[in-house]
Amino acid sequence: MKKVLGLDFSNIRGDAFGGITAGIVALPLALAFGVSSGLGPSAGLYGAIFISFFAAYFGGTNTQISGPTAPMTAVSMVFIAGIVANFDGDVSTALPVILTVFLLGGLMQIGLGFIGLGKYIKYIPYPVVSGFMTAIGIIILVTQVLPAVGYYPKEDTAFVSQFKPEAEELILENILRDEAGEGILVLEDFKETINRAEHITEAQILKESQTLAGKEASGVIGALTVLPNALKNINWLEFILALCTILIIYGFKRITTTIPSTLVALLVMSGIAVGFGLDYRPIEEIPSGLPIPNLNIFTEFSLGTISPYIFTALTLALLGGIDSLLTSVVADNMTKTKHNPNKELIGQGIGNSVAAFFGGIPGAGATIRTVVNINAGGKTRLSGMIAGLLLLVILLALGPVASQIPAGVLAGILITVGIGVMDYKGLKAIPYMPRAEVIIMLVVLVLSSVWNLVYAVGIGLVIASLMFMKKMGDLTAERSDIKSLEEEKAWSDELDFPKNLKEEVFIKHIKGPLFFGSTSDFQQLARQIPDKASTVIIRMGRMQYMDQSGLYAMEDVLVDLIRAGKKVLLVNTIEQPRYMMERIDIIPDLIPTEHMFDDFNSCLAWVKENVKDEY
Repeated sequence: MKKVLGLDFSNIRGDAFGGITAGIVALPLALAFGVSSGLGPSAGLYGAIFISFFAAYFGGTNTQISGPTAPMTAVSMVFIAGIVANFDGDVSTALPVILTVFLLGGLMQIGLGFIGLGKYIKYIPYPVVSGFMTAIGIIILVTQVLPAVGYYPKEDTAFVSQFKPEAEELILENILRDEAGEGILVLEDFKETINRAEHITEAQILKESQTLAGKEASGVIGALTVLPNALKNINWLEFILALCTILIIYGFKRITTTIPSTLVALLVMSGIAVGFGLDYRPIEEIPSGLPIPNLNIFTEFSLGTISPYIFTALTLALLGGIDSLLTSVVADNMTKTKHNPNKELIGQGIGNSVAAFFGGIPGAGATIRTVVNINAGGKTRLSGMIAGLLLLVILLALGPVASQIPAGVLAGILITVGIGVMDYKGLKAIPYMPRAEVIIMLVVLVLSSVWNLVYAVGIGLVIASLMFMKKMGDLTAERSDIKSLEEEKAWSDELDFPKNLKEEVFIKHIKGPLFFGSTSDFQQLARQIPDKASTVIIRMGRMQYMDQSGLYAMEDVLVDLIRAGKKVLLVNTIEQPRYMMERIDIIPDLIPTEHMFDDFNSCLAWVKENVKDEY
């Protein structure tokens, strides 16, 4: 069958089954991730629809099913909570800024794909990924305990009242700030300030107090702080709904894996709650009709407002890329195919950009949904597009029905997601892993859980890079010890070196790259050269690479040797190091071309002819 619009319809039956099955699996997770993010279930559903469709069409992995994922939602959740707090707890006011950052993250992903970064993401160390994934699981698990027991900090009157004095101070500060901006704040006259302060209502104070309470209870530390309050105020109905959801998810898997246990739990528990008319807390209402573009992204755009979140957007772009490409590798192993990493980044970027435009949360390639798609018969990009279209149909046909889903049920689903996303393989290997890698994993795990996901990954990468450089430097130094000719084992072509010239000539072997991790050891060379030696031979045939630090270290050593009155001969200098030395005129200013030799035999001939036996 011929392709239409670049799509292969030869496996339409298998792709339809795969896409429909993956879409059904995605539905409860999309709703749950949307609620968890703080933007509501519709945001999760919109993200699943648009990312699945566009990432499949433009991406580089035929069987990939994309949508909101646990890592992307965890990062988004922290970012959203912070920015909503900055907008006095008003999600609708903060939404244009939030979606603009999501859009920027998608555009960055597209850019990363175009510059070919996809092939380099595989170099991120496993301990960093392991610590991050386990932290994601902890964040989701701990933060969902509160809604699982029916506790919402903003609705706890006793807890909220603690923030009333601080709320009043903030409101007054805002009045003073506004007056300063208007130019009417003067020491001689506080009448306007007093007038505005008198018009502060209890409703305003309550709203600000709720915002502060929500901020205080956000994240792992916040959730643990208010956990005692939650346990004192358990809503037993919500707790039972969440607990039964968890039991069904894990129990039904023991019966069959053909039908997604998450979907079964969602339908059964929602059916019981609605059918028996239980007084439960439903999720936020899902708007009916087609998703509407949020044009405020453009009409209310302000570079000053967005600039503090540039790094957050970059983090979303990189995390989404890592998440997607790891899933692509799984898909390759199952289908015996090869994905295009840069094209996949571009596809994911387009999907996230479109989703942000319509108010959806960001996402990435989803491993479980991709595996389900492949097992159900999906083989081409059509399967991912069908999954997105199915979710759109569900939105249009069942939006009002989905709005009746109990919040406790989605909390239970998310708890199982948090438990499942942790890297147990990495945790079990801690007793056997090198200490340095354990440190990296634990640093990322702890900092991600209790501080900042973005900074934690950055710090983990820096530590991992420094440790790697230290190890490579040690290995290079070990292979390239600074030894005298008598101590260092001679190479085979040096066995016939004239014995009467061994004191006049010092031979140095450089084995391995000369880079910033090994320069200090190399610089010891000048101090190790015997005073009697008038000529130094540096054999560079096994030095494949030299970076800028190595280049300047080489220059310093050569300058010291030449100042000491010694002739330096370079043997078999490989193309890259030679090019580097020619760029800053080490060749020919310090080392003339007549002192460069292609092989040791020609160098030896020069030594026999030009070096005299003086000792």
